[in-house]
Amino acid sequence: KFKIIYLSTLNFKVMLKKFLHKYSDAGILFIRIGIGIAFVFVYGIMKIEGGPEMWQMVGSAMSNIKINFGHVFWGFLASASEFFGGILILLGLFTRIAAAFLAFTMLMAFVTHLSMLDPWHIAMHPMEVLGVFMGLIFIGSGKYSLDNILFKINKEIFLHKSKTLTFNARNLTTIHF
Repeated sequence: KFKIIYLSTLNFKVMLKKFLHKYSDAGILFIRIGIGIAFVFVYGIMKIEGGPEMWQMVGSAMSNIKINFGHVFWGFLASASEFFGGILILLGLFTRIAAAFLAFTMLMAFVTHLSMLDPWHIAMHPMEVLGVFMGLIFIGSGKYSLDNILFKINKEIFLHKSKTLTFNARNLTTIHF
């Protein structure tokens, strides 16, 4: 009995691992949906609708890194990156670029919380989200995204061209990988 249970448990683990690996792009989609909705409908819209007064307050975070001008401009950029970046991440369009803007915004939010001596459970939230955005910068938007649909053709052309290496010295040969 023990061997049968052990083998079936082992078999289940292998099947589960194969299933999760096969659908890992669905995991990226869930991350994008969760973080995108939060940044569009909670963080971003509030700051966009707040107008110049809100942008001034948000942009003043740049003073923490000795940038003491254009606070309304910096605040608008942060607000726009949260709102429009959230939309782009939700759609999976220009995900890496949007994630880079949002990562910088979260870094500045973290620095601001530290400078205000906020408790760690408050200050760490932007750092946690920064980690998510850094992950999206590295892994991209995944299979279930507009990036994949719109830019898949260009990606295939690039990969096809990079798999052929031609030696021009005496035109000896062409190697296909």
